[in-house]
Amino acid sequence: MSTIFTKIINGEIPCYKVAEDKHFLAFLDVNPNAKGHTLVIPKKEENKIFDLDKNSYSNLMEFSRKVAIAVEKSIKCKRVGMAVIGLEVPHVHVHLIPLNEMDDIRFTKKVQLTSEEFIEVAKKIASNL
Repeated sequence: MSTIFTKIINGEIPCYKVAEDKHFLAFLDVNPNAKGHTLVIPKKEENKIFDLDKNSYSNLMEFSRKVAIAVEKSIKCKRVGMAVIGLEVPHVHVHLIPLNEMDDIRFTKKVQLTSEEFIEVAKKIASNL
């Protein structure tokens, strides 16, 4: 059964795309902890990050690093944090979250953005790749 992320990859559900290559996709989280909160996913559906083969895991981390550097250039923050939890959607995903304080990484604090703000942030991050 396809996850919501597979539906995004297939274009069945829209997203605010930041970056994409043959194997990975990065897009803004629509329920973000902070402005610029980005999800990075492999296009191949896999439930758990440590079930990825060694090469796929390494490539996911490298792609995430590239996106995180662009997020940090685009969003005013002290650093970009990374979290891999994997309970919400059974499809590997890396959270890249702009941080200014420890509470920014907690998934209890959310920010609201308009569609226009999402589009602006996605374009800004993409331009810094």
